[in-house]
Amino acid sequence: MTLWYRRPAQRWLEALPVGNGRLGAMVFGGVTTERLALNESTFWSGAPGTDHDNPAAREHLREIRKLLFAGEFRQATDLIGRHLLGRRGNYGTHLPVGDLLLRMRHEKGEVRDYRRDLDINDAVAAVSYSLGGVRFTREVLATHEDKVIAVRLTADKPGHISFQVRFQANREPCKVTTRGADTLVIAGDAREDVHSDGKTGVSLAGWVRAIPEGGKMTAQGDSLEVGNANAVTLLIALNTTFKGAQPAALCGEQIAAAAQHSYATLRRRHVADYQTLFRRVSLDLGPSTARNVPTNEQLERVRRGQDDPALVAQFFQYGRYLLISGSRDDSPLPANLQGLWNDNLACTMGWTCDFHLDINTQQNYWPAEVCNLSECHEPLFRLIESLREPGRRTARTLYGARGWVCHVFTNAWGYTAPGWGLGWGMHPTGGIWIASHLWERFRFTGDREFLRQRAYPVLKEAAEFFLDYMVEDPKHGWLVTGPSTSPENAFITPNGQGDCSEYMGPTCDIVLVRDLFASCLKAAQLLDLDSDFRAKLQAALPKLPPLRIGKHGQLMEWLEDFDEAAPNHRHTSHLIALYPSGQITPRTTPDLAKAARVTLERRLGARDWEDVEWSRGNLINYYARLGDGDEARKHVMGLLRSDTDANLLTFSRGGIAGAPENIFVVDGNSAGTAGIAEMLLQSHENKDEGGRMKDEETRKDSSPYVIELLPALPKVWAAQGNVKGLKARGNFTVDLEWKDGKVSSCRIASPEPRSVEVRSNGKVRTATSEKL
Repeated sequence: MTLWYRRPAQRWLEALPVGNGRLGAMVFGGVTTERLALNESTFWSGAPGTDHDNPAAREHLREIRKLLFAGEFRQATDLIGRHLLGRRGNYGTHLPVGDLLLRMRHEKGEVRDYRRDLDINDAVAAVSYSLGGVRFTREVLATHEDKVIAVRLTADKPGHISFQVRFQANREPCKVTTRGADTLVIAGDAREDVHSDGKTGVSLAGWVRAIPEGGKMTAQGDSLEVGNANAVTLLIALNTTFKGAQPAALCGEQIAAAAQHSYATLRRRHVADYQTLFRRVSLDLGPSTARNVPTNEQLERVRRGQDDPALVAQFFQYGRYLLISGSRDDSPLPANLQGLWNDNLACTMGWTCDFHLDINTQQNYWPAEVCNLSECHEPLFRLIESLREPGRRTARTLYGARGWVCHVFTNAWGYTAPGWGLGWGMHPTGGIWIASHLWERFRFTGDREFLRQRAYPVLKEAAEFFLDYMVEDPKHGWLVTGPSTSPENAFITPNGQGDCSEYMGPTCDIVLVRDLFASCLKAAQLLDLDSDFRAKLQAALPKLPPLRIGKHGQLMEWLEDFDEAAPNHRHTSHLIALYPSGQITPRTTPDLAKAARVTLERRLGARDWEDVEWSRGNLINYYARLGDGDEARKHVMGLLRSDTDANLLTFSRGGIAGAPENIFVVDGNSAGTAGIAEMLLQSHENKDEGGRMKDEETRKDSSPYVIELLPALPKVWAAQGNVKGLKARGNFTVDLEWKDGKVSSCRIASPEPRSVEVRSNGKVRTATSEKL
């Protein structure tokens, strides 16, 4: 449960993250200078806007669709580029707050027995070393309970804690003053001119209060000086004007409240609060092959080909740690591209540090339900709900449709228009992909009040949009979306017009719409609502295009069997039919499952396959769903070897997708964690989510719930292991142990005993769950 190192971090991707769902820090662990790279989740540039939608879209929509159906791709994309794409305006980005620097006043000498670590069981980062005959220790934690970051500096001899406290901003405007002798006051603005006009964004207030025990405390200009203290606690509060908050007043309140407690009490409250979530799940895949070896050296051994099941288990739990630290139930915003943290790279290039909806934001939350962290999903749900109003405006303006829509990405300000570039901007199903997480919450919890009050209204309004928006394909009579893309991918046009991305009815859209309509239909039936609406959904579902197999034996990505313009492309959006959707399974659709495997083999076999962190995370989940544990594990190890840095954070590799260098992106951690869970437990083949339908009430020999144990256990993990606390759809909690590749014991529990179909050890049986 501990990541540890024998030297301070030299790079951002060596530092260790702490977070409370809103405040975060990367802890570098320096001896002469400690650097805490600070973050606050609402520190965003940009501003809300109503001018992102192109008002000329509707008058050109019919013509664009006609051209696409006729194969006139160049003319169609020219019109899309001029009349449909969104307008960037003051879109903005999440920004890092800056660095808190502690310049130590040590005596000169040799540093001995240095150790830097992060205990993910307690969510505490620590640094310790000996210098001049004194043992120095620092701890850093971000307490959700008390809303501050706390730093504790101690020594094993009195009077040896001396240091200066300074704050260093990045490029954003900032002023630092002092308040009394013990408080540093920060006033900053989220201003940048890459993604906005350089004038708009939130303002921030930060307070850093030093509480020394003994010694001397003074303020000097824009810094604090602590001299010869026995110990010191620093309390750090950061707040912004997001949604009209008063940040300075909040900082004062938070610091005053936290200062009422000793550091020991703050730490105890923090650990107790954090562990209520973290300790729900445990995983043992076998002993480490590198005992008493620092984490960076463990990782290096894995890169050289050594296996280490314990490091895999730690990586799994680290993903859960990052989700808890970056997304609590009261977080004002969900985890963005970099979770809560920010390396100051993604926000300075074309990506923006925002909420990508063509897979990345979804991946951030894949572990939430299965890994027993349902509460951590809440910030995403609030973001989805907040998109309905601006999404209605986009639906009306661009498409003349009811309901709400959101495209390829969104921000803190409710952006719902298409992106502003061809090849990626037209992705009208991004909103319903993240909205599918509302249905997944219901599938896992069975909470009908949540379904009635929150999930169903959002999903129904999204379905209303697609009922209005979709048109019939003149060749087959199918209902299709468009103009749309299969995110960031392109096909070779059959008539010599070059490569094209914009199309009518890409497979990924159809998969998402089919799931949306089916979930709305099931929800309306369970809630006994909207019979007319149900009838429309029942009429539309059979008109959606079927999943089809192409000339290479692959799952087709478009309505026509086009050749890919980039056979090595990182995106495999049509395979969402395999995961996270369950429209393809080896048991129910074996031919399509085989076609999905062919798609993967062709993509991975292409020259210079674009290996990035999130695509590796995808592969783990894909092969887990195909029941191929050895291949899934291969990609777990590939993620660790190729796309994970010394602090076990994943990165998008430099040279791919426009990244000038390795850039931290949290979705590899989260998708990897979800994939490991998927290898051990699956429940997506439930016959009916949320309870029996009326015609099943009297069937005593059948259960709508299906749980498969060890569906993709690799040979390397087969000898012995256990996992406790994973969740299955239907609100089941599962503990299981295995030996020699077989389940040796299992406990399935639920709030009330219920019948469940269990698949394990090559057998199927019906069991009754224990009462939790």
